[in-house]
Amino acid sequence: MTPLKKTKALVGEMGMTFSSAYVPSALCCPSRASILTGKYPHNHHVVNNTLEGNCSSRSWQKIQEPNTFPAILRSACGYQTFFAGKYLNEYGAPDAGGLEHVPLGWSYWYALEKNSKYYNYTLSINGKARKHGENYSVDYLTDVLANVSLDFLDYKSNSEPFFMMIAPPAPHSPWTAAPQYQKAFQNVFAPRSKNFNVHGTNKHWLIRQAKTPMTNSSIQFLDSAFRKRWQTLLSVDDLVEKLIKRLASTGELNNTYVFYTSDNGYHTGQFSLPIDKRQLYEFDIKVPLLVRGPGIKPNQTSKMLVANIDLGPTILDIAGYSPNRTQMDGMSLLPILRGASNLTWRSDVLVEYQGEGRNVTDPTCPTLSPGVSQCFPDCVCEDAYNNTYACVRTVSSAWDLQYCEFDDQEVFVEVYNLTADPEQLTNIAKSIDPELLGKMNYRLMMLQSCAGPSCRSPGAFDPGYRFDPRLMFSRGGFRTRRFSGRLL
Repeated sequence: MTPLKKTKALVGEMGMTFSSAYVPSALCCPSRASILTGKYPHNHHVVNNTLEGNCSSRSWQKIQEPNTFPAILRSACGYQTFFAGKYLNEYGAPDAGGLEHVPLGWSYWYALEKNSKYYNYTLSINGKARKHGENYSVDYLTDVLANVSLDFLDYKSNSEPFFMMIAPPAPHSPWTAAPQYQKAFQNVFAPRSKNFNVHGTNKHWLIRQAKTPMTNSSIQFLDSAFRKRWQTLLSVDDLVEKLIKRLASTGELNNTYVFYTSDNGYHTGQFSLPIDKRQLYEFDIKVPLLVRGPGIKPNQTSKMLVANIDLGPTILDIAGYSPNRTQMDGMSLLPILRGASNLTWRSDVLVEYQGEGRNVTDPTCPTLSPGVSQCFPDCVCEDAYNNTYACVRTVSSAWDLQYCEFDDQEVFVEVYNLTADPEQLTNIAKSIDPELLGKMNYRLMMLQSCAGPSCRSPGAFDPGYRFDPRLMFSRGGFRTRRFSGRLL
């Protein structure tokens, strides 16, 4: 958020900033699917960024798209709905309807074909392809999204309420900044936190294989990436400012809720992993969440534990549609936003990820075996088939814990006490109280098989928590159920 000064002033300082906002999967497509459906990945079945992983697949389109919160806003609440930007990584694939496919629920549709670009891309304009080149003044994607969004605010109907979802790819690679910002932050480097360029001792083998210390070329690469990412965000900051100003000029700002968030975190050098996401640590699963709107007092910070599965229920609640009428796993944030007192809230969320790996050896890294992926730079791999894990992230008045299990031959466990160890340097799985370990293990099994209301049941350290062994087996054997993504 550091480069987004205008966004912080216009959204965060005018409303509420959530300091404990998480994603249930630190990867683009599963996380975006969770935003749209209000569901954990094991319930929307999008497990990675491929068609085979259910990313914008025919199955997703048939089963999940009709039940997204924008579809409900359109069909049940009478909203005009507008989308502009990156939708899902495989959107536009010929095997899944191509760019002609416009998901149910969207009145106006300006969606990027497939993954992140800044120039030389194709948009689906309400189902018709439009190609863009590399002329900054007419093609730079962040600015194009800003312009079509402002146009919508000008031509939308004033007799219907409206919902807009604007999804600029920035700061995603290839990190192409606008010309006027390409020299910004020349003296900025990736943060040298305590876990920067240190060996991931007592962690899953994938983390331990990272080369420590990193080479000078890797450090230069990740510093450059960090800098360029900030540069791309300056155009996003401009976009937010333009939208807020336009809403103010039309007299609609005080009657409009504005949410700002991201689909995953990112690491640059932590535990000697040069660049990527996908991992279970705070730097990959934690995201910004800023909200302003009617009934939200300015300059507030909430420590409540929230996740992107809460965005759908919150927006439906704002529209007057009870989230209890849906099958969503998340909770409405509206009581928090409006300052409700004596609020009973969750103390844990689920984080789950299915690793990806290639069946062939990477030709640029011939010494590596098949089964790994994202091995760049310096043949440090960011992912593998058995980088499949699930975690309970607990944040309560007494506890700040993370408990994770890997679906590999050794069922590797990582546990962190973030009160004492916010940088997650020390895995305490072998030294923690066995009773506490068992509690977290049971809670993880329950969350991995939860759906709807059962995802909102009391956490392992809540007064109302009850362990019921039947819940572990209620959906067909906990071992296959717990990592069901591999069955797709």
